[in-house]
Amino acid sequence: MGACELESGDVALATIPIRKMTIGIAQTLLLIIEWSIAMPKKRTVGDRPELRPVNVGAAAIDVGSKMHMAAVNPACTDVPVRSFGTFTRDLHELADWFKTCGVTSVAMESTGVYWIPVYEILEQRGFEVILVNARYAKNVPGRKTDVSDAAWLRQLHSYGLLRGSFRPDAEIATLRAYLRQRERLVEYAAAHIQHMQKALMEMNLQLHHVVTDITGATGMRIIRAIVAGERNPDVLATYRDVRCHSSIATIRAALVGNDRHEHVFALTQSLELYDVYQAKMLDCDRKLEVLIAALNNKGAKPTGKLSKPRIKTKQVNAPTFDVRTALYGVLGVDLTEIHGLGPSLALKLVGECGTDLRAWPSAKHFTSWLCLAPGNKISGGKVLSSRTRRSSSRAAALLRLAATTVGRSDTALGAFYRRLSSRAGKSKAVTATARKIAVLFYNTLRHGMHYRDPGADHYEQKYRGRVLANLQRRAKSLGFVLQAISGDPDPAVS
Repeated sequence: MGACELESGDVALATIPIRKMTIGIAQTLLLIIEWSIAMPKKRTVGDRPELRPVNVGAAAIDVGSKMHMAAVNPACTDVPVRSFGTFTRDLHELADWFKTCGVTSVAMESTGVYWIPVYEILEQRGFEVILVNARYAKNVPGRKTDVSDAAWLRQLHSYGLLRGSFRPDAEIATLRAYLRQRERLVEYAAAHIQHMQKALMEMNLQLHHVVTDITGATGMRIIRAIVAGERNPDVLATYRDVRCHSSIATIRAALVGNDRHEHVFALTQSLELYDVYQAKMLDCDRKLEVLIAALNNKGAKPTGKLSKPRIKTKQVNAPTFDVRTALYGVLGVDLTEIHGLGPSLALKLVGECGTDLRAWPSAKHFTSWLCLAPGNKISGGKVLSSRTRRSSSRAAALLRLAATTVGRSDTALGAFYRRLSSRAGKSKAVTATARKIAVLFYNTLRHGMHYRDPGADHYEQKYRGRVLANLQRRAKSLGFVLQAISGDPDPAVS
C-alpha cells in the first residue's frame, strides 16, 4: 500500500503505513496538527521588551582595599570595565576616565571605610556619587567576580534601580567626625579608669566602696595624692569633698592598704593616660564649639527664649561648653524637651541625622530607616514575620539608650515603656519606645513641634479608657452590657 505524508508549518510527520493506522490515531494526529498551526511561534530574544536606561551617564565602582573596579557604559569605550589602584593619584586618574566617558553619576558598593576617599574625591570633581547598600545589589547573575559586580552595579544604576545611603552635608559630616572621635576617646579613658581601679584593688585600697565614682572630686584628689607619694590614711581622708556621703573615718579605714611598688607604678601610668585622654577630649570640645558657632551664624535666629533646663546636674563625660544653648541657636527648637534626650545625646543625634530631615518624607520613613519599625514579610496575604531588621545605626542605638532612660521616669513615655515591658518584654518595649522618641525627634526638628509631656497619669487614664471602650464593644457584639460596680466613678462604664 501507499504511504500518507503530512506536513503543516514547522510540523512534519514521518510517513506511516495507512494499513497500520487506526481511525483513533488518525484523529489524534489531525488534532495535533491543528493545535500546532493555531499556537503562536516562540518569541526570540530580540523580540523581548527591554528596560530603557534612565541614567545614560551612569558608572559604578566595586571598591576594595587594594584595587577599585570601575565600569562605564559599553557604548562609550572599547574597555567598559577597568581596574584602578587605591593611591590618590589613581583616584584622580579614575575621575579623569569618568570625565572622558561622559559619566555624570557614580554608584559604589563597599564595606568598611575604603569608600570614603573615593567618595570625597569624586564629589570634589563634580560627580553625583551614591553609596549603595550591598543588600540591595548583591544578586549578581552568572559568575561572581569583581568585573561582573561592577558591570551589574552600573546596569542597575543606569535603570534607576539603586538607592543611595544617607550622607549628611559636609558641615554635619565634619561635626559627626568630631563627635565620633570624642566618643572613642571616652571609651579609651574608661578603660584606664578600670586599670586604676584594678591597681587600687591590688593594693587593697577600697576606694570604690566609699565613693560613688573614683573619678569624682574626692576620688581624684586621693588618687593623685597616692601617686605623688602620700601613704598616710589620715592625710588621704582629709581630701574628702564636702558633698561625699561617706565620713572621714570610713574613708580612712578604706585607705589602709598594702603598698607595693609595681601596683603604684601601674596606678601612675593609668592616671597619666587618663589625663592624656581628658586633654584630647577638651581639644575635641573646642573644635565642636567653633563648628557649632559657625552653624549658628549661618542658620536663622530662634524667635523664642530658651526655657529653663529640666535637669540642672551635669552629665558625666558631657562637653565642657553649653550644648543646649548652642543647639538651640542652630535648630531654633529645644530637643531636650523630649524626655530621654539630654543635651549630649541630642547633639549626637544631630550629628548622625543632620539638621535637615527632608531626606525622609515622613516620620514613618525615618523610623524605617532607623530599623525601629516592623519589617513585615507578607506572602499570600499571610504575615510571615514582623520583626524589626537588625541595624548597626548609631542613631538607633542612641534612641534605644534614651528609651531605656525614660523607662524609669514618671512620664507618659515611661508609663508606655513599663506597660509594654510587662506584657511583651523589655526588648520589645525598648524598640517601641525608641520609635516613639524618634517620631518626636522628627516632628520637632522637621515641623518645629514643641513637645509637652502629659504625664504618666494622663497616659494611664487614656489607656484605661481604650480598654473599657474595647470591652464595651466586645460585650455588645455578644449581646451583653457592661455595668460598673457600685462606687466606681468612671463615667466610661455604663
